[in-house]
Amino acid sequence: MSSEERSNNLAFVAAVFFVVACFGSMVVNADQGQSLAPAEAMTHWQWKTVDTMGEPTGRHETSLVRLGGKFYLIGGRESRQVDRFDPLSSTWDKMSVTTPLIHHFQPVVWDDKIYMVGAMTGNYPTEPPMDRVQIYDPVKDVWSEGDAIPKLRRRGGAGTAVYNGKIYIACGITDGHTRGTNNWFDEYDPATGVWTKLPDAPHIRDHFHAVVLDDKFYCIGGRNTSLHKPTFGAFFGAVETAVDIYDFKTKSWSTLNQAPLPVGTAAAGVAVIDDRIVYFGGETAETAVPMTWILDPTEPKWTRLANLQQGRHGSQAVVYDGRIYIAAGSPKRGGGKLRSIEVFSEPSEGSRP
Repeated sequence: MSSEERSNNLAFVAAVFFVVACFGSMVVNADQGQSLAPAEAMTHWQWKTVDTMGEPTGRHETSLVRLGGKFYLIGGRESRQVDRFDPLSSTWDKMSVTTPLIHHFQPVVWDDKIYMVGAMTGNYPTEPPMDRVQIYDPVKDVWSEGDAIPKLRRRGGAGTAVYNGKIYIACGITDGHTRGTNNWFDEYDPATGVWTKLPDAPHIRDHFHAVVLDDKFYCIGGRNTSLHKPTFGAFFGAVETAVDIYDFKTKSWSTLNQAPLPVGTAAAGVAVIDDRIVYFGGETAETAVPMTWILDPTEPKWTRLANLQQGRHGSQAVVYDGRIYIAAGSPKRGGGKLRSIEVFSEPSEGSRP
């Protein structure tokens, strides 16, 4: 081989390595079946209000949760009705079960049932925490009570997520909208009923939703609803922008000091998609905001995305078929009863249900 041929071969190999380095982040994640793309690739995504057959009961301080291919809208101040949404037909229907008065919670799925741990009941502003785990079986359309929650760990407005078959509950507030905002962290094993106290989070907060990504539990958003100075209701402005992270591998907390939440809100939607965290909506001292942000934890940094069609708070989101959905909530500071559902996706998908 001549020296010129050898040089050409080396140049070709170098070019191949360059292409792999540049586009390696676009390979498919075998676990999720989705293409991984830089956060900037989602900057052209849009929120769209879904045209539906039927509509859910308007409510806020509710939550949307996915089990299989259906979404369930559960709880809220204004309703004891469970509404079911089919994203393939864009149809709402009503389940037969009547729930207890339950609000300010983040439902999770375990063993093909929907679990609610860390919820409030009763009326504003002294809503007590529920004393038992609440369970809904959509297949049987049956509501039941589960294990008792330890008396000194009961609270509502907590962030909840599942990791390795156990349910984790962070922060919350013990006495409705009056007092008891905390930084507690607990593990609940629904298979055995065992409840374990874990190290406290760095910051107190309530009115937020949690997510798990890459063996880490994220607390994002929320506020200190125990703050009532100079007047009752000052808590609306007591938002928390620190992002706290619990590492399940090292069993330790840290705060993402390089990337606090750009605009603090409470009761916003949050979802994990393509190994990024999307945070949207929420309540401030003035209103319900429509802003959407995406966090790339590897950099780390937040990037602004398209606004919701309707600013909303007091609901939670689901991910389905590579898209994010959120339904109901309030369109203003305080109470309100939205009935719409929005989807966040590629603009080209606008015609999809």
